[in-house]
Amino acid sequence: MKILPDSPNLDHLRRQAKDLLAGLRDGEPTASLADAQAALAWQYGFRAWPDLKAEVEGRRGGGDVAPSALAAAIAERYALGTVTGQMRSVQRSDDLGHRWVLDTDRCRWSVSSVENWWPIVDAARDVELQEAAAAAGVQLPLPVRSRTGAVVEEIDGAPWRVTQWRHSGPPLAAPVAARITASVGAILATIHGLRFEVDRISPWHAARLSDEPWAQVAVRIRSAGVPWADAFDAAVGELESGSRTSDRHRSTPRRRSSPTTRPAKVRREHDGSLVVVGWEHAGGQPPAWELADVLATWTIDPSGAVNLAGARALVEGYASVADGVPHLDEAAFRGFAMSMCNYVGGQVDAALEAHRAAMTTAGRSEAAERDFTARSVTHLLTHLTRRSAFVRLLEATALVR
Repeated sequence: MKILPDSPNLDHLRRQAKDLLAGLRDGEPTASLADAQAALAWQYGFRAWPDLKAEVEGRRGGGDVAPSALAAAIAERYALGTVTGQMRSVQRSDDLGHRWVLDTDRCRWSVSSVENWWPIVDAARDVELQEAAAAAGVQLPLPVRSRTGAVVEEIDGAPWRVTQWRHSGPPLAAPVAARITASVGAILATIHGLRFEVDRISPWHAARLSDEPWAQVAVRIRSAGVPWADAFDAAVGELESGSRTSDRHRSTPRRRSSPTTRPAKVRREHDGSLVVVGWEHAGGQPPAWELADVLATWTIDPSGAVNLAGARALVEGYASVADGVPHLDEAAFRGFAMSMCNYVGGQVDAALEAHRAAMTTAGRSEAAERDFTARSVTHLLTHLTRRSAFVRLLEATALVR
């Protein structure tokens, strides 16, 4: 489920809907803006566009404000300049941490407390990749080192990272139009062309992080009495199928790249060019795995429909930059399938923990977190990508390769 920022912008949502409309029309030329708005609202977990609009209008100007002393300490440690305004939160805490925006007399900065960050490679290595990608023409918010040269600094009891702020539009939403996916393919090929090899596949993509059988997870969920137990039961078969995806490509070279090259981590600037964010989880995958992952996340919408034109354009964009296109077969979707399984496992655990907290503490914040995580995990479980979509992608891109 897509997550609204702390202070959402209705104009950004309208732009997202227009971008989504272009992707929908690749497969259904008669799709209307109302169709795109409804689809976008659905991706954010709302029943209809008016419900999403009402949520945005009710949250306008929201978000947390950091203590001024903390903002000043971060600015001083990273030599950002003199703070000129409040440091405000951008979005609820995620798998990195809590994201904030900080204005100084030099410019605007994106700062993150990275207490939830699980690095696949160390920070200095992912910054090395970012700088090489930027030199090769990939647009991204450049990372900032502190006065001591460190990427991560401990400040006020928490680890922090800083990047430059890029003034760009909202994140994209699948299915994305072919004219955009072609650029995505070219960006991926450029990153692969850097040939930054690593000695292991990212654990997130290599295998399930838990040995607990999905059927046993279902028993644990049912015993917790959560309202989404039926949704999980219905998803067990697909999760088991994903867990069995072949790892045939494991022995091929692992390119170090950004495994978050997904619509939610890409922004469009006003000139239409793409900006890639979310490099903190950079790790290694066989090129075929990552190409398959990008195909799935950019061309399959939550309903399971596949933008075939977008898929072909993405591979064509890759081929326009690379010497060749990695071999794609069902085994190439291993990384995508494992990351989906691990994401589901993490979201399930978070929802169970929020449910337990709400049951033991009758607080408003605990109840709100329980309701949010329940809505999020239900949306996730009822929109899992099915393996039949992989077959359609392979058929659509066969002639390109």
